[in-house]
Amino acid sequence: MTEAPPVANQDAMPPDPAGNGNAAEGTALVAELSKRIIGNVEHAIVGKRKQLVLSLVAWLSGGHVLLEDVPGVAKTMLARALASSVGCDFKRVQCTPDLLPSDVTGTSIFNQKKSEFEFRPGPVFTQILLADEINRATPRTQASLLEAMAEGRVTVDGTTHDLKPPFLVIATQNPVDHEGTFPLPEAQLDRFLMRFSLGYPNLEEEMQMLEMLQHQHPIDRLQPVATAQQLIAGQQAIKHIHVAPSVRQYMLEFIQQTRQHSDLALGGSPRASVALFRCGQAMAAIRGRNFVAPDDIKRILPAVMNHRVILRPESRLRKITADTILQDIISEIAVPTV
Repeated sequence: MTEAPPVANQDAMPPDPAGNGNAAEGTALVAELSKRIIGNVEHAIVGKRKQLVLSLVAWLSGGHVLLEDVPGVAKTMLARALASSVGCDFKRVQCTPDLLPSDVTGTSIFNQKKSEFEFRPGPVFTQILLADEINRATPRTQASLLEAMAEGRVTVDGTTHDLKPPFLVIATQNPVDHEGTFPLPEAQLDRFLMRFSLGYPNLEEEMQMLEMLQHQHPIDRLQPVATAQQLIAGQQAIKHIHVAPSVRQYMLEFIQQTRQHSDLALGGSPRASVALFRCGQAMAAIRGRNFVAPDDIKRILPAVMNHRVILRPESRLRKITADTILQDIISEIAVPTV
């Protein structure tokens, strides 16, 4: 197996390269940072380049990811590999029906020596949190993550605690096994910036995976190739990526069409518009451009939108899927020239 690249020079990039208004410099930062992270993660995970790019788009956009797939396709490994590549703290919560909100956020314990309550932080106080099988937790426990995901902070016993950036939640759920589960409501699904699956590897990829695992799991050998501060700088840099008015119109026409489509009971919300806008900026920067092209929107469209629309019951009976409708809508909208 190829050795992991050496740890990057932590002083190689300034903490806020976009502060000088140079969009090209910020774009170069994000493109080079993404290349290093993806290359490093691929030392442990084979054949998931598309999903790795989407994960980075979500992280750079300040959002969170819902992985919906069958067991054993490297969902946990993806989260661990991202954390290892950026040198971020990583914690995992195995969601079960008896998991309490305090098991996630933390609780106050009375210290008899000091005669006062002390706050004991829960696993949410990390930089990458893996909520494994989130749909097995009760709705009350699921809701305990909402404030952390939306605002980057947690309130316990009336006291608000800020989370350490860059904060990312990667939640997983098994779409096959529904026994003893609590499906996420639409309002909570909308909190996830992206939802996608990893899928099974092909024959060649699985053969390579077995070779990599023969002596030691490759994730144990991963070394950081970036720092959390560089990732935060990338999050600021993408905000300077130019989005032309014609591309904004392109996105908003798509959102409007989802609200009027006959097969959809619920279309995209204004939060969906913001998600497309920000993810388009991140995708353009990863691909080395300082402007968003319509092709960037098409690449992120399924992952950003498939959990934000609701099919009508009669449409489900006709075996129509959300992805099919989304592709039909975008194909009917005139592509602007940038």
